[in-house]
This record gives sequence, C-alpha cells and structure tokens, in this order.
Amino acid sequence: MFSTLIAFLPRAVAQGIPLLYGSTGEILTEKSGHLNLGIPGIMYVGGISGVIGAFLYERAAGTAEVIVPALAILITLLSSLLGSLLMGLIYCFLTVTLRANQNVSGLALTTFGIGFGNFFGGSLIKITNSDVPSITLTNTSNIFRTPLPFASKLGWFGEVFLSYGFLAYLAIAIAIVAAIVLKKTRVGLHLRAVGENPATADAAGINVNRYKYVSTCLGSMIAGLGGLYYVIDYANGVWSNNAFGDRGWLAIALVIFAVWKPGFAVLGSILFGGLYIVHNYIPGLTFATQELFKMSPYVVTILVLIIISMRRRRENQPPAHLGLSYFREER
Repeated sequence: MFSTLIAFLPRAVAQGIPLLYGSTGEILTEKSGHLNLGIPGIMYVGGISGVIGAFLYERAAGTAEVIVPALAILITLLSSLLGSLLMGLIYCFLTVTLRANQNVSGLALTTFGIGFGNFFGGSLIKITNSDVPSITLTNTSNIFRTPLPFASKLGWFGEVFLSYGFLAYLAIAIAIVAAIVLKKTRVGLHLRAVGENPATADAAGINVNRYKYVSTCLGSMIAGLGGLYYVIDYANGVWSNNAFGDRGWLAIALVIFAVWKPGFAVLGSILFGGLYIVHNYIPGLTFATQELFKMSPYVVTILVLIIISMRRRRENQPPAHLGLSYFREER
C-alpha cells in the first residue's frame, strides 16, 4: 500500500503541474475582470512554440554533445513565452480595446490555438519524415526533466518531493508569488479593484486598461508554460497533435475550485491530477468506469461552486465585474 502511494503521488503532481500553470494564469486574468476561455488554446500555443524553438536548436546543434543546456532551456522558454504572449495580446486587443464579447473571443482563441498547434506540429513531423505522427525532442526533454542531484539519496522523501524538473518547482513558486502579490501589495490591491469595480478604480486614478493588458498577458504567458511543461517534461519531449486532452478546461475548473486564490490552486492541482489518474491504480475497472473517474475533477468543481454560492462569502466569490467590458463613458 505504501509503495503504491509513493508511486502515485509523483504522478499526481506531474499531472497537476500543467493545471497549476493554467489556473494561476487564469486567476490573474480573472482578477482584472476578464474571463479568458482561451486558456486551452494558449496552453497549446505555448507548448508548440516551445517545441519549435527546441526543434530548431536541436537541428542546429546536430548532436547531443554540442547542445548547451542553459541555451536549450533559454531558447525553449523564450519561444513558449513569446507564443503565449502573442495570444494574450490578441485576446486583450479584442476584449479590452475593441470590447468584444469575452466568451466568444476566448472560445475563438481556443479554436485558433489548437489549429495553430496542430498545423505547425504536423509540419515539423513532415520535416523529420517520422514514421509515427509525433516528434520527439529527447535531448531537450532530458535537460528539463533533470531532478535535484541528491533526490535519489533520500528514499521515499526524495521521490515524492524532489524528483521533478525545475518547471514543476517554478509553477509552485509562481503561484505563491501571485498569491502574495494579490493579497499583500499595492499592485494586487489595484488589480482587484479593477476586477471588482473598474469605474471606481478609474476614478481613483488607476489605469484600468493597463492593468487589464498586463495581467491578461502575464496570465497568458504563465498558462503557456503549462503547455510547455506537458510536452517537454510530462510527455518526455514527445509532441503529438491533439494530445493535450481536456487539461486546459481542467485548469479553468481549478480556478473555481481554488476560489480564485493561487495558493489554494497548488493543493487543488495535486488533487485534480490525482483524480485524473487514480483509475490507473484501481484494478478491475471497465473502460466506462475509468471515464467516469476522469469526470471526478469536474464533479468536485460543481460541488465547490454550489457550496460557495450557498455560503455567499465575498472573499470566495469571483470578481464582481468578471466577464463584463468596461466603457469609461458609462461612468
């Protein structure tokens, strides 16, 4: 039993890290009053952009001995962040500048992002003349997946807590920093004010559009790292079209489960990751039963939404202006 738990927990954490990136980015976006349903597409673009950068660098380097780890990490990260940033800018231009409907814009961004990823992913597969519909970036993946050097010497503790690549720890660090900024700093106060009542924030001298742009673009970049982590770390550097599944939507569901608090999202991501794979550790389940288990994160989210709606505690509610465009002339 103990050995099964030790094997289960690292997989649950690894499964939950992409969700943590996506939910942290979405929380920052929603705190500004914008509901970005384009997170699945942004994660997809973040993943394929990092793959493109890593692919071009590996092709230029030629052999694994020539690859410089620091350069491989830098190129891959910058490529992913740039692709995600562009997606965030598109969403901001549509919803902040043009004041387009946020739900429609987000869904369009998801459709575009998945198509973008599949197109360029398929193009890379054709370039490599691969016999299977996937591309493998083993050298870059090995660099990103390198665990802490002393993890193997600490037994079960090292396996559970210290056996991950640096992107996993970066996700937790970003979530903690986001929680501190939102709750303890003037910038966080201004951002929450923009999401709650942008007219009042504007009257107080806060640049509403700037906060919306910055928080949404930063949130998109963080979410894009979730797509990069899934491909480069969790999937061992293997890109396959349409391999993300519903992880982008799970990240949005995690925002509700975490009641818009990045700190809670850390624990929630591990729970969601565990619920998503727990059927693999229960013997004798039919395929239909396994699919029911995969629904459990959404069921838990619905239950949490019902509870917070009944309790009506303001600190656990979404921003009051969430999903609504701000027209300064209507003040």
